[in-house]
Parts: sequence; structure tokens; C-alpha cells
Amino acid sequence: MYELKEFRKASHDIDPIFIKRWSPRSFLNKEVPKEVLQTVFEAARWAPSAANVQPWRFVVANTEADRERFHSFIYDGNVAWCENVPVLIAIVSKTDAEFMGGENPSHAFDTGAAWGYLALEAARNGLATHAMGGFDKSKAKEVLNIPENYKVHAIVAVGYQGEKEDLQQQFQEREKPSDRNEVDAFISEGIFAEKL
Repeated sequence: MYELKEFRKASHDIDPIFIKRWSPRSFLNKEVPKEVLQTVFEAARWAPSAANVQPWRFVVANTEADRERFHSFIYDGNVAWCENVPVLIAIVSKTDAEFMGGENPSHAFDTGAAWGYLALEAARNGLATHAMGGFDKSKAKEVLNIPENYKVHAIVAVGYQGEKEDLQQQFQEREKPSDRNEVDAFISEGIFAEKL
């Protein structure tokens, strides 16, 4: 395992959980207890939501049969490292809301907040998460029986972090926490200024 301080150091005083959370690819083939998994969904429950619509939906695969179903639409490059992941979650949002009279313009924004809460609670519980965009979205909707008025945003691997050496060689060099841009690189005062 890595010493996070080798790769990440906050420039301002924040809770260490934000530094602790990163996206490894090596996971132990170890079941996540149901009560632990429920805490990550409980955290997502409390994410902010426009008009309290709460458009997020999670499709969970924590049995071998369900994980195989997910593998059918995850691209091979991701299946190569996530075959042993004990839990896969499809992050989905409902794109409309009766309360709003049609389209919910903040469905993706709110669902992103819920995923963030989930990821931080997972880290607090000693779990690793890795969100993937590398999957066939149309096939995911078909295989998971997701209605037309829902959008699939990501597939998230959840489990206990494994060792870098357990990965295929092609992934080992990338298996380290990444740094982030400094705050000044993405903050504009008064009017927008592209800095990156």
C-alpha cells in the first residue's frame, strides 16, 4: 500500500477523508458485509438535491451472477482489472420529475453529489471505489432493464483495496493516488477565466 503523503498533500486545512479517497484498480476478492454497504447508500441518501427530487438510483451487483451481467457491458479494458471486485454499482439518474413538469435539469448534478457522498463514506469505512465511464451505456440500459427516462452515468467498483502486484502488469504503473490541480487553477473571481 502507498503512503498517501507521497502523492497527495492538501494546500488548505480539510478533513483527511478527502485525501484518503482515490480510485485504485486492485481489489481483494473479499465480500463487503451488507451492513457496511448499507452505510455507503445511507450517506448517498443525504446528498443535496434540487427541490428534494432525489433523482439518483443505484443498481447493485454483489452476487456472481449479477456481476457477470455487468461484465457483459463493461469494456474489456475495465473488466481486466475489475473481475474480482465484490460489488459493482450502476449510477443512474431519473431525467424527469413530475414536480418540475417534465425534464429535471439538475438530475446529473444531484446524482453526482450522491455518488460523491457514497465514495467518501466508502473511504471512511475502509473501502475503495473506482468509477468507470468505459462501458456500453445502451447495452447497460438494456441488460439492467433501465427505462428510457433514466440515464446511466457510471459503473462504480466497490471493495477492499488489494496490492498493486496483484494487478496485470499493464495496470501496475498507474496504481497510485493522483494529485489534483491547485485551487487557484479552477477559481475565477467575478467573471470566468480559463486557467487550465
